[in-house]
Amino acid sequence: MKAIFLCNRESDLRRVYHADTVARLQSLCELDDRIYASADLAEIPADTEIVFSTWGMPCLTEAQIRAYLPRLQAVFYAAGSVQAFARPLLASGVRVFSAWQANAVPVAEYTLAQILLANKGFFAQARDMKAQRGAPRSTSYLGNYRQCVGLIGCGSIGSLVAKALQQYDLDVYVYDPYLSDERASALGVMRCSLDELFERCSVVSNHLPNNAGTRGMLTYAQFSKMRPYATFLNTGRGAQVVEDDLVRILSERPDLTAILDVTDPEPSPADHAFYTLQNCILTPHIAGSIGNEVWRMSAYMADEFARYQKGAPTQYEVTEGMLATMA
Repeated sequence: MKAIFLCNRESDLRRVYHADTVARLQSLCELDDRIYASADLAEIPADTEIVFSTWGMPCLTEAQIRAYLPRLQAVFYAAGSVQAFARPLLASGVRVFSAWQANAVPVAEYTLAQILLANKGFFAQARDMKAQRGAPRSTSYLGNYRQCVGLIGCGSIGSLVAKALQQYDLDVYVYDPYLSDERASALGVMRCSLDELFERCSVVSNHLPNNAGTRGMLTYAQFSKMRPYATFLNTGRGAQVVEDDLVRILSERPDLTAILDVTDPEPSPADHAFYTLQNCILTPHIAGSIGNEVWRMSAYMADEFARYQKGAPTQYEVTEGMLATMA
């Protein structure tokens, strides 16, 4: 099969596709080392059947697909969300595969670590220890035994977090309108309303997909219901939070902690209150794949392509229907 790399960010593609993975793909198909970009569409071989890409995949129109990639069968995207480019491809009959599950792994790892630390009061007590030159240990944090943890959204990342939490003596609640009773039982979680989640849980972790229905969904109405000394963790998207409302509750209640790996925009403006609130911890969108972790995404797509080529069942195909609920 004739395959190409297509990406507008060559440095990202070189970083994501480890040399071992490139060599494997070259053993499976006719793939050269050139990286085509939007400016090179007219130079793409007309017999190209497969595209490999990552962050920087061009959003091609249906007319461009017909003109420059008339024999294209499938795109293998070594990254997460395909919302920006998938629809014209799917409308043209091109199959789309994404490494969303590979990118979910480090986010789930990050989330698990933050949940366990939050229940120990790590963030607030580390801050107090430094500010007070030896603050006494607080008895307000109840640790990780029989605590309630809440997950907003139980897609690929939320499900991995729920599975990871099974090894701890924690009660896990989930708000997700699409989560079935059967799936909830398999994950060992309890379904509840969004308000109940904030009322019950010592840590609330957001894993919602980013779409029109979720933007601005988390407001003062929810944050004001948080338990004493609770933590809000966001690795979803900043646009899902009404940031002025979060600033308000953090200002009113210094017992609460927010850990924000995402904001809207990213980064927040230099004069944003998030930088001055002592109970707000910011990280620069590091929960997803970084460093060597990005190699996992291309390895997943190489595995998926091998299954596709053999006609075996694939695992990471994205369909039009899935786009309504995916990140």
